[in-house]
Amino acid sequence: MQHRRAGTLPFEEEIAPPRVDELSNGSKNKLLPEDRAAHDWYRFVLSFPPQLVREYVRRFELARKNCVLDPFCGTGTTLVECKKLGIPSVGLEAHPMPAFASRVKTTWDVDPNGLREYARDVSKAVELELAKPDAPHRVLSEESHKLLLKNSISPVPLHKTLVLLEAISARGKTTYSEHGLLALANALVKDIGNLHFGPEVGVRNIKDDAPVVQAWLSNVLKMVSDLEGLRDRGPVEAKVWLHDSRTDITALAPASISAIITSPPYPNEKDYTRTTRLETVILGFVSNRKELRALKKNLLRSNTRNVYKDDDDDQWIESFPQIKALAEQIEARRVELGKTSGFERLYPRVTTLYFGGMARHLSDLRRALRPGARLAYVVGDQASFLRIMIRTGQILAEIAQSLGYEVESVDLFRTRLSTATKEQLREEVVVLKWPG
Repeated sequence: MQHRRAGTLPFEEEIAPPRVDELSNGSKNKLLPEDRAAHDWYRFVLSFPPQLVREYVRRFELARKNCVLDPFCGTGTTLVECKKLGIPSVGLEAHPMPAFASRVKTTWDVDPNGLREYARDVSKAVELELAKPDAPHRVLSEESHKLLLKNSISPVPLHKTLVLLEAISARGKTTYSEHGLLALANALVKDIGNLHFGPEVGVRNIKDDAPVVQAWLSNVLKMVSDLEGLRDRGPVEAKVWLHDSRTDITALAPASISAIITSPPYPNEKDYTRTTRLETVILGFVSNRKELRALKKNLLRSNTRNVYKDDDDDQWIESFPQIKALAEQIEARRVELGKTSGFERLYPRVTTLYFGGMARHLSDLRRALRPGARLAYVVGDQASFLRIMIRTGQILAEIAQSLGYEVESVDLFRTRLSTATKEQLREEVVVLKWPG
């Protein structure tokens, strides 16, 4: 066995999972069975995998003295994996549902036995309420229901879900309530609702009923099992802030971050608020269109559904003629094809706003980085805008270089099939260094 350097982590000897380069292309983005603890409590369908985090923890030679930032932390893959490895971390996320998930997934100081008893108590209360012949049928408010994808949840499962929510709320904010809510979010996506996930979220195989309480209880008991193995690890800080990573980087202490491992949204037509809409609405993070609009305005402009008249992130890339030329190419293709919808007219604008937002983020980020900090940004080529190829990693590397970062490499992570062009697109990791 090789001896590790002083100050480095023991995970290579203790865990020794497959390295990313040892996996097949189709397996590289999948959650491995040995990684499921905490990661699987709630997870985006297209989340990047824990093994990629480990790969760059190794490469960057990170240890307990370092702090890792994920400025687009989503459902917490980087934070959970860093906590497993004993490395402090900070996550920024502008969407309240995944931010909540990240916070719960990194909260391990919960008594497993207490959580188990809590879940059983809640389950009994729900079953008793559902057994009442004269119990009122629960529904969402009209405003909230309008936010849901049509038929994303059937009336009977929705009624049972709202009864379960009442039982959780009746016990107040306890040590266990947030884990109970996250278990419900996971069950809504996987077992209760009628959602189907492909290139975009949709509705399929509508079911009249669903085993709501059983699905929820099963998720909580998985948490209990995971916590029995996680809670006794040494205390490792993992902070999660509900912040816009384009504008709220100043909340970070100067020169406090040793590394970044993240995957921002890609420039395409995937509306991330639709992907999580069912659980976001039912758990009460958004209840009307005004609140949804406010949420979208805090997100990186990566799709036409969150572009607004007063957006000005494109001013950050005015000195990049290649981005302007890309936008002009998209517009010329739109005119050529005779596309006239409002969303199609926004394709050039969302492209410039996206890269402008990333430039703004990288610019403000510099004050928080320690000299020699290293950064890994997982991004993918895109062809969603009228089949015009957007080389996301290449452009992001050029923007970073103009802001004083050193481009260490652009690593191929995997390839994936474009639904627009049927070509294999590159998903890459842009590796940067901040000289300081």
